[in-house]
Amino acid sequence: MFNSKRPCVRKDCPLAQRTVRDGDLIGINYPLRSPSSTNIHPNARWQQNGITVAGGNRQGNGVNQLSDPLGLYVDDDQTIYVAEWSNHRIMEWKRGATSGQVVAGGNGQGSGDHQLSNPRDVIIDKERDSLIICDRSNRRVVRWPRRNGTNGETIISNIRCWGLTMDENGSLYVTDFGKNEVRRYRRGESQGTVVAGGNGRGNRLDQLFAPNYVFVDRDHSVYVTEWDNHRVMKWMEGAKQGIVVAGGQGKGNGLTQLSSPEGVVVDQLGTVYVADRGNDRIMRWPKGATQGSVIVGGNGSGEQSNQLNWPVGLSFDRH
Repeated sequence: MFNSKRPCVRKDCPLAQRTVRDGDLIGINYPLRSPSSTNIHPNARWQQNGITVAGGNRQGNGVNQLSDPLGLYVDDDQTIYVAEWSNHRIMEWKRGATSGQVVAGGNGQGSGDHQLSNPRDVIIDKERDSLIICDRSNRRVVRWPRRNGTNGETIISNIRCWGLTMDENGSLYVTDFGKNEVRRYRRGESQGTVVAGGNGRGNRLDQLFAPNYVFVDRDHSVYVTEWDNHRVMKWMEGAKQGIVVAGGQGKGNGLTQLSSPEGVVVDQLGTVYVADRGNDRIMRWPKGATQGSVIVGGNGSGEQSNQLNWPVGLSFDRH
């Protein structure tokens, strides 16, 4: 999650919770970002005091520092990839490392093939061994070689990308904050298909308002967080409208509410895990529940090990 006042990533286990701060970026790690491939016990509990696993050395641009970390991806070997908004780079932090490595960008803010501008999210395309990055201020999605890459390739243009994910078939799902929609791009497609929203900005069930992060399950249902509707929506494959699966009761800090939600992960039972940014907490909403429960944070905004400060990115590992 993103804690814009202090840079680091923390790790809390038993069920592996990680926090990246620079913000504070906490990833609760168990399944990867998508598709849901994890068996999380419905009564699972997480330690309440996180351990820093990336950053934590004040805000800065050193390789042992982070500055406004946002999107978070955890690989099978527990290597962490972090999109840094203010450093215009993607950092790779191996398990147990005291510093990271720049794997994309890091050449100043710009629109060149070797540059990024306010990247907001990153995932791994394992088949092509590459990074896929929401290069937000350049209004593009770029593919970058995962190893020893010096330049990226634009694969989607003219999009206000805020979050992305990939399904098991290699189809890419991207939120467009400006058009209030989620598009799916099958391999080789350049235009994509709207799979959520696309009916203007609003709070109807067929609309989205400021979509952020996205998750896709095994059935190709799309889960998307909405910053301004303070809810998480589920759009089943082929649906013309979604259903509210978390929040949707207005902005607030009650257990029925969310405040500008960001990262989202869904487990094998349909339980929704969401970074409730405005409330500095991570919430769990069982399938069909009318309210959620706080599983991490919720102790006010701060930099103590049991606190979060604007959590954004969310991911699970397999351990």
